[in-house]
Formats: sequence, C-alpha cells, structure tokens
Amino acid sequence: MVEHRQLNALSLAALLVSAHYGLGFLLGTGEKAFTLGMAGSLYAISIALGTIALLALAKFYWENVEQIWTLLGQRYGRGAQILVGSMSWLSLIGIEAVQTIAGVSILNVVGAPALPTTIALTLVFLLVSLLPVEKASRLFQALLACNLCALFYSLIQLHGLGEYARSPLAFIPSLQQAEPASAIGISLCTILLVLIDMKYQQYIVRAKDLKNLYIGCILAAFILFALALLPSAVVISAQNAEILPPETTAKAAIPYILSWVGGGITNPLGILLIISLIVPALGVGSSILRMQTKTILDFGFIEASNVNRFAVASANAILGFMVALRGGSIVNLIVQFYAVYVATIMIPFVAYLLASFERYIFSSFSVYFSLGTGGAAAISMLVLTLIDSKVAVLNSPELTIMGMGFGFGVLGLLVGQAIAIRTAPRESSEPRELS
Repeated sequence: MVEHRQLNALSLAALLVSAHYGLGFLLGTGEKAFTLGMAGSLYAISIALGTIALLALAKFYWENVEQIWTLLGQRYGRGAQILVGSMSWLSLIGIEAVQTIAGVSILNVVGAPALPTTIALTLVFLLVSLLPVEKASRLFQALLACNLCALFYSLIQLHGLGEYARSPLAFIPSLQQAEPASAIGISLCTILLVLIDMKYQQYIVRAKDLKNLYIGCILAAFILFALALLPSAVVISAQNAEILPPETTAKAAIPYILSWVGGGITNPLGILLIISLIVPALGVGSSILRMQTKTILDFGFIEASNVNRFAVASANAILGFMVALRGGSIVNLIVQFYAVYVATIMIPFVAYLLASFERYIFSSFSVYFSLGTGGAAAISMLVLTLIDSKVAVLNSPELTIMGMGFGFGVLGLLVGQAIAIRTAPRESSEPRELS
C-alpha cells in the first residue's frame, strides 16, 4: 500500500466524502428533516464532525497502514482478528437492509408495492453481488453526483436558497425538536464510528504525506458539512412550497422532489432522476453483499468455491431482507448496527493504542475477553431493540447498545487482565506499565 501513496489533499477529500455520501446519507437526512426540520441533518453533520476528530488518529493509521482487525490480529492472535472481522460483517447487515429500504422508498414514488419490491431488490442484490462489477462503483458515484446537482436545482426551483444559506445558524436551535437521548446516541455513535471506520482508513493510508493527509481530512469535513445541510433544506423548502402530496412518506420525500424537478414520473427527465437514485442503491447493496461474502470466506472456515460463495451470499441476503422487512428510520437503523461495531471494537482498540504508545499493555486474554463480553452484550441489545424498541433506555437504542457494549467490554478487559495476572508465572505476574 505504501507504494500507492499518491493522493493529494483534493483527491483524498473527494474519496473520503464518497465513502459516506450515499443513499443512507441522502434519503436518511431527508426522512429525518420531514419531521424534525434542519435537525434532520444531525447524522450527516456527525459524520463531518467525526472526520475532524479523525485528525487525532490519522497519523497513526497512515504510519501503520494495516486495517484494525489485522493490527489486533497481529498483536493478540487470529482469534481477535476473526472477532473484529465478524463485528464488521454484522454492521454491514444493517447497511445492506438500508439499501433495500431506500430502494423500496424510491420505487414507492412510481407506485411499486412494498413487499414484492423488497423481495425483488434482495434477489437483484444477490445476483449482482456474484458478478465481477466492482469497477462500476464510479458509475454509482457519478449518478449520486447527478442527484446532488438536481438537489441544488430543486432549491432554485423551490426558492429555497435562502433556507440553505440560513441552515448553519438554524441547525443548533432546531435540535430542540429531537429527543435529547436520541440526538446524543446518533451523534456520539456516528462520530466514534468514523474514528474506526475502515472505509476511511483505506484512503487515508494512500495520502502522499502528512500535510496532504491533514488538509484532505479538513477539506472533506467542510464538504460533508455543506452536503449534510442540503437534503434538509430541500425538504423544508418543498414543505414550504406545498408540493408534497399528503400521502408522501418521509422516506419518499427526496425521491418525490427529484421526480417533481424532472417534471413527474411520466416525464423522461423525471424517470431519469429516479433511475439515477435506484441504480446506486443496487450498486451499493450488491457491493456490501460482496464484502460480507468475502469477509466470511476470508476466515478460512469453508472453501471459497462457487457453491459456497453462493450459499454465503444467499445467507447474507436473507439476513438483510429480514432486517429490511422490519422497516424503521433509515438513520436509526444504520446507527444501531454501527453501535454494535463501535461498542465491541472501541475498548480493545483503545487497549491496543495504549500498548502502541507504550502506556500500558493488556494481555491477549483480556482483549479476547473484552471482545467476547462486549460483543455479546451489544448484539443481545441490538436483537432486543429490533424486536421491541421499548426495551431501549431513554428511548435511544443506540445509547443502550453502546452502554451495554462499553460496560461489559470494560468489565471483560479488567476481569480478563486480573485472571491473566493471577494465572501467569510469578515473575511475570505484574502488569507492565510503560512510561
């Protein structure tokens, strides 16, 4: 990877933005803005804030190059690598489900029924994921860029440029409309996720040098902040202009507005804009399935044959389908699955950082124990909150999942360290604290 360090600040910023600017970002923000106004941009703005916070770890990633599961695996063994990789796989189930939900919302604008569309999209994701179409990702991003231009054009048509110009000042006061616990859960989880997000890390290690790395991160944060406010401003302007029919759902707000800009679903331009939304959903959904399948096969437990590849991909597709059937808010669903990854990985990763910076060394057993207890607690709370959201503390599934995961993760780390010290030979029983 070191020999491919050719990205200048502008190229790096563009890639960092593309890593998170997708249908979850776009439709999820629009869905939240439908009821919360400018506060609907909270998730997207949290990504921008997380990109700023990433400056604290950017040099570490750039120097170490390897991904988190590889780093933990090198220090604590293959078991740790598999556990971390499994949590990454699990988080992708939620992203997969979101692509299905987004696709259903888009096609809802043209009258497609929900259940048959959900089944059809799942099958298309599965089939496309088995094809070698990785290079098509540039096309998907280009289509999203097309929609970005259409959103700006929508603001002009809706006389909403003033709304967008006022949005930075209106954002913080608008947070009063959101439930405090939910706002804290979404923002905290998203910011922490960006710090350990391997989608970002893969681009960071390709920066030319540290100067371009830091400038690229800062530039990406400003671009993300500007993009974060755009969907909310468009939805608010559309509501003010009263162009949204009463039957329009929150998830379908952005697709409907884009079709309206194109002259409706009977106009070629309107159809083109709908297609330019649904195709990226197909691309991202199939790409995620492909990553999930690769992750499972990379564990080496089963042979990477065509039959096994199809079986694993099918199982992943079914899991995503089941979560998509539950429905729910796009942003909340994304963040709940992010919360499991964050709650499981963050404590062991902090232990790794302490050892790397020569502050304190935890035993391999304690890190295993932390991964196991934290992961089990976080997954249990995810399942419970998906079944019945009322079990969440303070009505925030994200905070509940993180609280349980962090709590049991810290407990597992400390108990595991105590056990390791007690069972170690006397001469090495003392924990090594380095200055």
